[in-house]
Amino acid sequence: MLHHTRGIFFHQVRYSETSLIVKIYTEAFGLQTYMIRGIRSKKSAIKPAHLQHLALLDMVVYHRENKDIQNIKELRTAFHFNSIPFDIRKSSVVVFLNEVLYNVIREHESNPGLFQFIFDELQRLDGTVKDIAVFHLQFLIRLTRFLGFFPRNNYSLLNPVFDLQEGVFTDRALHPLLFMEEPLSRWFSLLSSDEMISLRLSTGERNQLLEYILRYYTVHLPGMKPVKSHIVLQSVMNG
Repeated sequence: MLHHTRGIFFHQVRYSETSLIVKIYTEAFGLQTYMIRGIRSKKSAIKPAHLQHLALLDMVVYHRENKDIQNIKELRTAFHFNSIPFDIRKSSVVVFLNEVLYNVIREHESNPGLFQFIFDELQRLDGTVKDIAVFHLQFLIRLTRFLGFFPRNNYSLLNPVFDLQEGVFTDRALHPLLFMEEPLSRWFSLLSSDEMISLRLSTGERNQLLEYILRYYTVHLPGMKPVKSHIVLQSVMNG
């Protein structure tokens, strides 16, 4: 049966000289695997340029329940990035977020709230002219709302330590190596806000925060693969 759905491109592997197997996070069906045949043919309506990191797509697909690999009838760009491909800082953020999202999203069912969050945030990143140095930090924290371990933002002078295991701010470290103290815990609290935050952090503070947030993910997502692209992202942001 044919269905119309928006999608966010995650990953591709070559199947043959002219075909690809791709992973696309869809609005209608969650994470799906598709076969794209003849993509290198001049007659193909789907071009490699459509399949960039976290590309926002509009698709007509064949979908059959319990089928491992689906097929695409039509695919086009739903939103053209105007600045991301030409801004190394933004493109590095997108590559990093792509790795994280592909690592943590595995559901094969619709999650409209999560899909819309990612879709909107990518458009916001593309359109912003402000400093984006902490965009990825706030994105990762806000993403945890949809993954089931959004932190309880009860930071105060009496509770200045963030416990990564419990996901709350407390007055002392309860778990060795799994806590965040001032000033990082304060920045973490501010970034947990629903409001878009622009913080002037030092390079060291920004890098430390990212390491702690990734550690927070691994604590709450057992089996999560180590993220590698943050090293490149830090290099670009610090340059």
